Amino acid sequence: MTGCLIIHGYTGGPYEVEPLANYLRDSSDWHIKVPTLPGHGTVLNLEDASYEAWIQAAEDELQTLVEQFDTIYIIGFSMGGMIASYLAAKYNITKLVLLATSGKYLSFKQIGIDVASIIGDGLRGHLQENQLFHHYKKKAGVVPLKAHIEFMKLVRFTRKYLDKVNTPVLIAQGQLDGMVPYKTAYYLDKEIHSEEKEVVFFERSKHLICLGTDKDTLNNMVYDFLMESTA
Repeated sequence: MTGCLIIHGYTGGPYEVEPLANYLRDSSDWHIKVPTLPGHGTVLNLEDASYEAWIQAAEDELQTLVEQFDTIYIIGFSMGGMIASYLAAKYNITKLVLLATSGKYLSFKQIGIDVASIIGDGLRGHLQENQLFHHYKKKAGVVPLKAHIEFMKLVRFTRKYLDKVNTPVLIAQGQLDGMVPYKTAYYLDKEIHSEEKEVVFFERSKHLICLGTDKDTLNNMVYDFLMESTA
């Protein structure tokens, strides 16, 4: 039997990875868990944010899966990828998938392009169709500075465990990602010492890789990568 833990990103929630989670549920008999980290979800409440609490919440879910299943997969998106890497270094899991994982960089150039696209759609009267506009509008003014500091603490803490990951890993990255640009995938590839590593770039994808243009290809790729160990 197989358990699969999927961890969402910073200031996000399960909705960020929902298409992938649903695809895996429909395509397998795996037990899929997509927890909401403390303070996250559709309504953010990050005043009392703590990176330790975010990690502990994910680890508690993993421990439950470890007690019930022989095969364990962990999938992490953005900040969730860093938590997933930490857990993979600490526990004996079967496979790891890192999606747009926030390992190191911010791309101010791509952020500028994204802002320009929002402005352009606004001028053309298409603002309500702009996915990035809705994504950032929902978070504007509700994320306190303390939460951003806790996020940076989490990245610094989990980064130290990357070289302790030795499980097979798939690293997927969007080349148009404004938060975690594609160079971060090279950083992860260098730091993670797993013998089995696969790095894949999606030319049309931005940060919300599971919701973007390439989501169907991504879903198939993740499923095929995970299935290899049970074939």
